[in-house]
Amino acid sequence: MGSATREALTRSVSALADLGSKADLATAEDLFAAGRVVADSAQLRAVLSDPTVSGERKAVLVKRVFTSLSAPAVQLLTVVTAQRWSSHDDLLAAIEELGIRAIATSAPRNVDIVAELFVFGGAVTSDASLELALRSKLATADSKVALVQRLLGGRASKETVAIVRQLVDQPRGRSVRESLRAAARTVAAQHGKTIASVYAATPLPDAQIERLRSVLSATYGDLQINQVVDPSIIGGLRVQIGDDVIDGSIASRLAELRLQLAG
Repeated sequence: MGSATREALTRSVSALADLGSKADLATAEDLFAAGRVVADSAQLRAVLSDPTVSGERKAVLVKRVFTSLSAPAVQLLTVVTAQRWSSHDDLLAAIEELGIRAIATSAPRNVDIVAELFVFGGAVTSDASLELALRSKLATADSKVALVQRLLGGRASKETVAIVRQLVDQPRGRSVRESLRAAARTVAAQHGKTIASVYAATPLPDAQIERLRSVLSATYGDLQINQVVDPSIIGGLRVQIGDDVIDGSIASRLAELRLQLAG
């Protein structure tokens, strides 16, 4: 991410915070819809991401094109498009991120979007035919969205369903697993948390998870644990937090031993 995009994203997220409770699920849906319109129009995308076009001109264009959107969504789009982005792809990513953050902020306290995203990600990872159906270039976006609705409708919160629908409708070159992980990180970040993925051969007891969270939080701050059952671990734990990996698994130790014996 270029410095221009980092600064632009910071200002855009700040604008979302200023809206408070006015930014909700409906706002997010409007932002997602706007992002798809921008992505589908090379001319609109070029103008809105052009740093030589003034913010005032872009604001006029946004209000003229997106007359059916809610006032909070239009207000956010006006702020986002007024920024200087490193590329038009970064602009599209920012519109999507604001939508995800709006959902995270407005979701009821009892809705764990991060956990639901990881559960769906696990289902995709374990089912090759499902992953193929969601990433196939031969399938239409509408058919993929309909598939998501069938799979998650009534099983996940409407907030999570809205995010997943957006991810499969506008993949922007990402795999399903990659986009789900990125969305989970965004939701966690909106709540001031970092995700720690804990890999173990069998499910860990809640008490052990809480002890692990407490120990890791001393270094990494507030964490949300994503537990992944991976039999290849054999025993021990492997923890990934951002780019940091703490590998205490038996599989890793055996691999190291084999390398030592081979040397």
